Amino acid sequence: MNPIIALLKENNISDGQISSIFEMLTQNPLAAMATISQLGLPQDKLQMLMAQVMQNPALIKEAVEELGLDFSKVESAKEQLQK
Repeated sequence: MNPIIALLKENNISDGQISSIFEMLTQNPLAAMATISQLGLPQDKLQMLMAQVMQNPALIKEAVEELGLDFSKVESAKEQLQK
């Protein structure tokens, strides 16, 4: 399982919320970051999650594929994060 998805599930984030977060990550990464920060994750888990999202776009691709979402949107999101 993707480590980002696993971390979210370990912290009782529902499958629906996880899918929604990754859809948002593919469309508007900054808004997704705000949403992730409001999930109530412990600070250490939140920092780890944010670091994974920002530093390893391949994990986002893997998660999107695992969740059956549209990968083409990930490429544009990755470009936005690199700006």
